This record gives sequence, C-alpha cells and structure tokens, in this order.
Amino acid sequence: MTRTREADRAAVEAANTAFYEAMEQGDFDTVTDLWLDDGATEISCVHPGWPVLTGRGDVLRSYALIMANTDYIQFFLTDVEISLTTDVAVVTCTENILSGGPPEDGAELGPLVGQLVVATNVFRRTSEGWKVWSHHGSPVIPETDPDDPGDTPGRPTD
Repeated sequence: MTRTREADRAAVEAANTAFYEAMEQGDFDTVTDLWLDDGATEISCVHPGWPVLTGRGDVLRSYALIMANTDYIQFFLTDVEISLTTDVAVVTCTENILSGGPPEDGAELGPLVGQLVVATNVFRRTSEGWKVWSHHGSPVIPETDPDDPGDTPGRPTD
C-alpha cells in the first residue's frame, strides 16, 4: 500500500488533534504516548513563559504539573497549517485557550481565563504513527493603538 500525501496530512492532523484533546481530558497516559520515545532522540518543549525543557522526563513532568494545577482547559485551534516532508511534519496554529484553576469560596469552577498562544508542533513518523518531537508555544501580545491615550500596553483594542 502506497502512502499518499493526503493520508499523511490527515494522520498528522489527527495526531495534533489527539494531543490537544488529551490535554483537555487530563489524560496524562495519552499525552505520554503521543510524545516521541525512540530512546535516541531528545524531545523538547517550550510552554509560554517557561524555559526550554529538553528530555522526556522534564517535558512529561511539565505536562503532569500543568494537568495537576488546571481544573479546566479547552483549546480552540485556529489558523492550523501543516507542512510535511517524508518523515517530519510541522504544524503551526493559534491556540485559543480557555482555562480555569481550582474553585474559590465554594464555587463549582474556578475563574476562567482566556489566552492566545501561537504554537509550533513538530511531529516525526514512527512505526507507531506520528509522534510529537517538539512543542513551542508563545503568547500573543494584544495590539494597542498608539494614538489612543486610554490604551495601555497589553490591553486589547476595541
């Protein structure tokens, strides 16, 4: 059976979607399974505001910490683009994130916070399918209008 470019693109898109769905569900085992683990290649991850994490232990520990301290998270992906070679794929997207921490004062859910992050996910083909090799997320700083004296840096414009 010959692999087609369309089939590879669909498989990469499915792996990328599975990565975010596992995060939303707090499914650490699936997140772990989605990361490359060939024993020879270092994986890397940059969460917004974090230093570069290198190595399977540090990367997976970061996801365990995020999941343990996030009661709710949902990703709405936009601007998804996939670049593909034979065995490597690069997915860029905008993560429109809605998250919440622990409830306060007997509330059912903690305060929700929205955030925009641009992400690059690098996948590598393995015998078990496409696996995450590297993830890099950078926060999107809202634009301000320099002609509006009421505008402050970091505050979105109307």
